[in-house]
Parts: sequence; structure tokens; C-alpha cells
Amino acid sequence: MIKPAAVSSASTVDTRRFAEWRLAHFIGGRFVAGEGKDLAPENPATGEVLARLPQVSKEQLESAVAAARGAFESGVWRDGSKRRAVLTRMADLFEQRKDELKRSVIAEIGTPIAIAQFLQIDGPLAMLRDVANRADVDRTERLSPDPRPPTSESVIRYEPIGVIAGIGAYNNPLLYLVSKCCAALAAGCSAIYLPSSLTPLTALLFAEIVEEAGVPAGVLNIVAGGPDIARALTLHPGIDKVSMTGSVDVGRQVMRQAADGLKGVVLELGGKSPGIVLPGADIERISLPLHGRYLRNAGQGCQSPTRLLVHASQYDDFVDVARSTFERVPIGDPWDPNTLIGPLIRESHRARVEAFVDRALAEGGAILAGGGRPDIAQGWFMNGTLLGGLSNHSEIARSELFGPVAVAIAYKNVDEAVAIANDTEFGLAAHIFGAQDEAMAVAKRLRVGTVAINGGGNFRVDSVLAGWKQSGIGREWGEHGIRSFLEAQHIQWTT
Repeated sequence: MIKPAAVSSASTVDTRRFAEWRLAHFIGGRFVAGEGKDLAPENPATGEVLARLPQVSKEQLESAVAAARGAFESGVWRDGSKRRAVLTRMADLFEQRKDELKRSVIAEIGTPIAIAQFLQIDGPLAMLRDVANRADVDRTERLSPDPRPPTSESVIRYEPIGVIAGIGAYNNPLLYLVSKCCAALAAGCSAIYLPSSLTPLTALLFAEIVEEAGVPAGVLNIVAGGPDIARALTLHPGIDKVSMTGSVDVGRQVMRQAADGLKGVVLELGGKSPGIVLPGADIERISLPLHGRYLRNAGQGCQSPTRLLVHASQYDDFVDVARSTFERVPIGDPWDPNTLIGPLIRESHRARVEAFVDRALAEGGAILAGGGRPDIAQGWFMNGTLLGGLSNHSEIARSELFGPVAVAIAYKNVDEAVAIANDTEFGLAAHIFGAQDEAMAVAKRLRVGTVAINGGGNFRVDSVLAGWKQSGIGREWGEHGIRSFLEAQHIQWTT
């Protein structure tokens, strides 16, 4: 059983530092009070309501779209050098306020302080600097002359699509704000960002940085609201493209809604990533990097390896080492620097994850390590759980839980491991542990957009986030992310 870290009074004390949270929406360069029903974001470590935030009304959403459209059509954001300067200033201000934003994330999401810096702050900040540097790039392509009569020459140039709607998930609000809306801004678009209604406060706090950086009024609007506001945003005729991170079911809804206006979409959806332990891998050495990857942040990460594929000859040793590893992984107060597993976002979400585990046990599965809840009186905690005795066809092996739960599955040979890994509707990521050359050969056979070998490396903002199959449509991050918000134009002339 995982030994819980004590929940101290520090949670409440640090939460109260945010009496100055922005409880207003950023529309047209101004902060305005919401006119809709209250959102009540909670501290998931304590269950307390952090703030009462009136969401935007449909009329205020209309104002936000109008502001974004007006800013785009005015040409105030067309100059690439200006875009680069303002986005760089935004990144500088982000860096100055990173400790405040980190505390906000810990209080609002429950990300443990030990990992909040690199998971919630460093990545978005690095990505913001990267998109700023791409804001004034000339992407014009000159084609070779066409010698056929009439002789001609051609160029392909790129123009911003228009007004972008960015819709974020609850687990990483700043990353989604940057990868969607700031990338769109770098491309020359204007944008509206709608964070998850479960975690709206950090995004609204970031709006102060947008204002101070000198982003022209209407170019970036940040509003908060529930599913009805998200639906209105995706259906709005003033929106040219929608970029959303969320579940597959929500992604389908967004596609249907966007289809009415033939809008383009960029969707980063669910995952059920395999963690492949190749024959001969050092079980002791890889145990914490592997299990820690899906236990951290209470498993609320899109690329978490929650299907662990282990060669049959090493399966028993793998389970024994996993039990020992679980005992060393602390769970509890996210303000404790030793904590790795914080709370799940809501009580209802914990109940959903636990229901998956209960059904897996009823199906014949067994808990190999962890399981249950820690002895913590408040907040939405559950112990990390490793299940066995299940096949890749079981419900829990095919569904994204977004919780600290994984299934260990034995395989006979590498070909079978690859087949199991690819036997899923998802294709977001995979993790491989073993000899480098063998792992590279396996990586090339996997139907996923991202592969981490032996833990991978640092967060690469110049890479690409590419969900295959039902894990996504379109591309984000780096140059691919900028081009998602550009339209190609062919210009040809006779010579």
C-alpha cells in the first residue's frame, strides 16, 4: 500500500494567497465581470471552493468574438516584427510571475509542487518563447519557373486563417493557452481562449500578463464558461477554426458543431499509451521512471503509459519490483515537496476512476500493487493502482481513465507486444524501455505520434504533437503548430 504523505495546513494557507484571483473575463482588452451563472472551482486537495466566478453570458461571448474579428480585420496584428516583440514581452512577464502562476496551478489543479514547475510552468514558458521567435518568419515558397508556354512563375504564400477558438482541458491550462492561442497569435490570427470550467482561474490570472504585454485589444480574449459556452463558441459563424484538447467524446461533439460552418479543427484527444518493457530490460532501474510517469499528477496526463506490456519471463519480477516502488511513492498534500501523487480533480472524477477499477476486478482482474484510498480525510485522493489478470480487450485496458491506474499484460515475444500496443483506437504516445537499437526498431512499428525511449528527454517545444487514429486531428507545437493556423495561397504570373 502507498504510504500517504500527511496533508498539512499549508494547503489552506497557500490557497488563501489568491484572494486577488482575477474573477473577471478579458474581452476586447478589458476585464469585465461575468453575467452568467457562477462557476465554483475547487481546491481538489481539500474540496473547498476557491472562488465564485460568474461565467460569461452568451451576449458577452458575442462581444468577445466581435472584438477578435474586429482586431483581425483592422490589421493591427499583421506586422510580424510587432507580433514577435509583444509575444516576447509576454514571455518575459510570464517568467517574472512564474512563481505566482505555479502556486495558482497547485491550488486549482492539485499538481504537486515537486513537479509543478516543469510540468505546468517550464514547458508553456519555453513554448511561448518558441512561438514568439516564429512570429516574423517569412514562409513564402518560390516554385521553379514553368517553361511550358505561356511561361510563368509562382509563389506559395501563407496568410493567417482568422479568428481562432482555443478550448483547453483542466490538467494543463497554461500549456493549452500557449499551444493554441499564442501559436495562433504568432501566425497572425486573433483568438478566444476558453479554459476548462473546472480550472478557469489560472488562465484568467494569465490575462493580466496579456494586458501588460501590450497585446492589442481584441487580439487575445480569455473567457470562462461551461459546456453551453463551449458549444456556442464552436458553432459561432465568426470563428474560423477550433483547437481543442479533451476526450474523444467531446472531440466528436466539437467536430459535429464545427462542421455546420465547415470550420477546420485541431483536436488533441485521448490516449491509452503502452509502456513496453523489452526482454532483458533492467526492471529495477526502469521501475520508478515507468510507474512514476502514470502516477504523477494523479495520472491526469494524456500520454501516461497505462498499458504496461512485459515479457512473460520477467512478469513476476516486474510485479515484485512494482510493489516495492509503489511503497516509496508518496501521496498527499501537493504543497509537500516529497509528494508525487496529488488529488484527482473532483470527487465525481475519482468515483468514475474507482468504478473502472471495480468493474475490472469483477471481470477477473486483481490488484497487483497499491489500490484503494489513502488515509486522508479531505480532498479527492486515491492510491496508485496496478492491475493484472486482464487482457488487452478488457474495458480498463481500452478506455482512458485519467487516473493513477495501469494494467500489466504479459507478452510472449516482441511481435506480440507490438500487436498489443497497436490494438487500440488511440494513437497518441508510447513508452519503450530496453536496449536503444531494439527500442528504436520497435518505435518505428508503432501507430502513435510520440515515442519516448527509456524515459525520453526534456520537453521539446520545437517538436510536433501528433495524435494518430482517434487521438487527434491536426498538429500542434513547433512549426507544425504555427502552420495549423495558416492558409496557403498560390500566386502565379506569366513571364
